[in-house]
Amino acid sequence: MKKIIRNGTIVTASDTYVADLLIENGIIASIGLHVEAEGAEIIDASGCYVFPGGIDPHTHLDMPFGGTVTADDFETGTKAAAFGGTTTVIDFCLTTKGNTLQSAVDTWHNKSRDKAVIDYSFHLMVSEINDIVLDELPQIIENEGITSFKVFMAYKNTFQADDGTLFRTLQTAKREGALVMVHAENGDVIEYLVEQALAAGQTDPIYHALTRPPELEGEATGRAAYLTGLTDSQLYVVHVTCAEAVYKIEEARRKGLRVYGETCPQYLLLDQSDLEKPDFEGAKYVWSPPLREKWNQDVLWDALWNGSLQTIGSDQCSFNFKGQKDLGLHDFSKIPNGGPMIEDRFSVLYSEGVAKGRISLNKFVDIIATASSRLFGLFPQKGTLAIGSDADIVIFDPTVKRTISVQTHHMNVDYNAFEGIEITGEPVSVLSRGEFVIRDKQFVGTPGAGQYLHRNRFEVPTVELSSTAEKVSGGIR
Repeated sequence: MKKIIRNGTIVTASDTYVADLLIENGIIASIGLHVEAEGAEIIDASGCYVFPGGIDPHTHLDMPFGGTVTADDFETGTKAAAFGGTTTVIDFCLTTKGNTLQSAVDTWHNKSRDKAVIDYSFHLMVSEINDIVLDELPQIIENEGITSFKVFMAYKNTFQADDGTLFRTLQTAKREGALVMVHAENGDVIEYLVEQALAAGQTDPIYHALTRPPELEGEATGRAAYLTGLTDSQLYVVHVTCAEAVYKIEEARRKGLRVYGETCPQYLLLDQSDLEKPDFEGAKYVWSPPLREKWNQDVLWDALWNGSLQTIGSDQCSFNFKGQKDLGLHDFSKIPNGGPMIEDRFSVLYSEGVAKGRISLNKFVDIIATASSRLFGLFPQKGTLAIGSDADIVIFDPTVKRTISVQTHHMNVDYNAFEGIEITGEPVSVLSRGEFVIRDKQFVGTPGAGQYLHRNRFEVPTVELSSTAEKVSGGIR
């Protein structure tokens, strides 16, 4: 059925204007004033922004970790994402040494099939490099449309790969047109610091942060950037938390390296003191890299504004406080790492960013959707509002004030990390390929309606983001 969205303010990464938008056969067919189409359903967006659907480039749904499995799967997780204004997620497909990459991808297809309510794709973890893996990677790119590979520099004895694996993955990505992603922390030193802390009887959640200091994130980020330069490849640093890592990314970009960075809403709004909450409540805030001292938030906001960081992912990795987080009640190293963020990513960035004057509306759209679509081979199908693009649309009321709470969220987890925080703005209706998933704040979607996305190979974005010095020298936020 044709639909016309009327009276809304359309916002893209480059433009803001009032117009009508016609949806036909799941795509945007026309944008203009006084658009008409016989038999079209009229959707009034008066007083609302019309945004492209958010793209969450960093989720972990139905993921095994630390002897348990995340509380949100592809059905509950994508449903919560849709309530929050996200219409595409890219989830991390984990591999195991000695098994084929295709078997891991097949496992993730089985997890997501007939469950996702919005569109989705996968990143692929690379845990080892050998002749078999090197032969298989091009096939995965071609057949599965997976054009981003994740290498862990932390979680020793679980996920961590060595520098040789990272180096050869970067070489392969350069040759095959893929983007390498890194979890940048020095896992070897962290392992030693954890052993020291436990031997000294330091078992509370706060020691999760104290054994993963920001210097180790900065060191690993710099090391990955140097290897990227050596291979003339491309790198995406996930969940950047601190000044030390930001400065290494800025340094690399000033040299002209293709190094990109992502942060997450938790690092923009929460801080290390949350891990000190009594009665083991601090365990709710255990994820990696850990929360940092509060002053790092200003550095992250500045990096989002000036283009040193390009995207915001949720790093959705939900574990229940009771029955999962409490596995580490007497040993912080056994607390499952992760938090429930997928639903609040979009609104937190708007409320803390746009509503508080830290970023513009257009920068908001770029961070929440467009930059990810460019980096991960989805533009212009996703991430913008343009004729021919998928009709992934969020009708957003910027005037609503609400309090985030576990009592009202839609994630399948027993706490909310942002509990009690008041924010401004809320998605009213969300469409995926022209069909309502959320309508007037009610779920009307269908599990399994989400489509798996084959993504294009990496290309240097045609609109390359400026260096810090260039951006600061001209213009205002």
